[in-house]
Amino acid sequence: MGGHVFGRSSAQLATAERGEGCYLYDSQGRAYLDGSGGAAVSCLGHSDPDVRAAIHEQLDRLAFAHTGFFTSEPAEGLADLLAANAPEGVDKVYLLSGGSEAVEAAIKLARQYYLERGESGRHRVIARRQSYHGNTLGALAAGGNAWRREKYAPLLVETTHIAPCYEYRHRAEDESLEAYGRRAADELEEEIQRLGPESVMAFIAEPVVGATAGAVPAAPGYFKRIREICDRHGVLLILDEVMCGMGRTGTLFACEQDGVAPDIVTIAKGLGAGYMPIGAMLCGAHVHEAIAQGSGSFQHGHTYHGHPLAAAAGRAVLSAILDRNLLPQVRARGEQLVAALEAQFGQHPHVGDIRGRGLFRGIELVADRGTKAPFDPARKVNAKIKAAALDEGLICYPAGGTIDGRHGDHILLAPAFIISEAQIDELVGKLARAIDRTLAN
Repeated sequence: MGGHVFGRSSAQLATAERGEGCYLYDSQGRAYLDGSGGAAVSCLGHSDPDVRAAIHEQLDRLAFAHTGFFTSEPAEGLADLLAANAPEGVDKVYLLSGGSEAVEAAIKLARQYYLERGESGRHRVIARRQSYHGNTLGALAAGGNAWRREKYAPLLVETTHIAPCYEYRHRAEDESLEAYGRRAADELEEEIQRLGPESVMAFIAEPVVGATAGAVPAAPGYFKRIREICDRHGVLLILDEVMCGMGRTGTLFACEQDGVAPDIVTIAKGLGAGYMPIGAMLCGAHVHEAIAQGSGSFQHGHTYHGHPLAAAAGRAVLSAILDRNLLPQVRARGEQLVAALEAQFGQHPHVGDIRGRGLFRGIELVADRGTKAPFDPARKVNAKIKAAALDEGLICYPAGGTIDGRHGDHILLAPAFIISEAQIDELVGKLARAIDRTLAN
C-alpha cells in the first residue's frame, strides 16, 4: 500500500478485501463477523445480490444528472417508497449523501420555514446532552457529544442542550419509568421558557441514542410529552434517525414505537446499507407548503444530492427490507440477541446495563455494578475492547464518554438484519472473550 490515505488516525489498519453476508475479509484472508454493521450501516450484509444488481443496472442507464436541471426515475421512486411508509403527515423527501448532510438540511429548512411564515425571530435550536447529530459544523453544533465538539467549539453556532432521557443514570429509585420520562421531557418546556418561545425554532433528538451513549431508548411517554410541548409553542420537532432508523429498532422508523410523528426526520446509514453513500431529510407537508407557497425554493443544495445511482441503491435496500419481511425478523433476532447478552452478561460484575431495541443494542460497562461507578477513562477500556474484539474476529462499536463526554464506556451492537441465531451466539461468545481479556489486565 502507498500510505497516502489521510486516515481517521495514524494507526495502521488491516485492508478490507471482500465481504460476504455478515462477514468481512481482510487481505490476509482473515474473517471478521460484523457485529455493528460498521457504524449501524450494513443492515443487509456485505453481498446482497439484489442491491448489487440494481446498482449495476442503473449505472448502465444513468449515473448522474444534476438536480438543478433534472429529476430522475430512481430518485422519484425512492421518495415515493419512503413517503408511503413514513410517519403520519411526513410527505416530502430531500435526498442527500449522508447523515450529516441530512441534519444540516433539516436545520436550514427549519429556519427557512419560519422566515417564510414571517417569524424571523425564531432561530434557536434545542438539543440534548450525550447526543450525536453529525460532524459538519451545523450538525456538530446541534449535537451534544462533548468530545467531538471540543476542538471546534469556537466555530459552532450556539445551541442549548437539555438532559438526555437516560433511565439507567438519571431515574430516581422511587420514580416510575413514566414519571421519569415526564420529568426529563419537561426540561424542554423549561428551556423554551428560559430562551423565550418566540426565539426557538426546533428541538432535535434521536429516538434511540446511538454512538454517543450506546442504544439508549426513551422512557415510555417521553416523546409524546415532547411532541405536546413543541406543539404548544409552535416549535418544530426534528427526529434524527440516521443511526436508529430504517428498520434497525424493529420498525422502519424508530419513532413509530414512541407513537409520535415528527415535523422533520433524518435518515441515512441503513438507507444505503453501505452500498452507496445516501441519506435523506423528510418533512411534513405543512413544512414543504410554507416553502412552496412562499419563496418557492429551498435555499440549499449539494452537487450530489438526489444522485441517481445512490437513489437506485437506496430503493433496492428499502425494497429488500419491506418485501422480504425483514422487520419482524429484526424484532425476533433482537429478542434472541438480548437473551444471549443477558445470559452471558446479566450477572457480570462489570456490566451495568443492557439496553436498546431490535438489532440495536448497547452494553454499558462499569467498574462497580452496585454503585454504577465508571472505569477511569485513563484505562481506555473501550479502545482496548475494540482491539481485543478485532483480534477475536469481531467488529463491534465500543466508545467512551458515555455519561458526560469523559466518563463511561459502552459497546454498541448493530448486526445485519440477516444475522442467524448461530451467528448471534458467535457474536456474544467473541465479545465475552474480548471483554474478559481486556478487564483481566
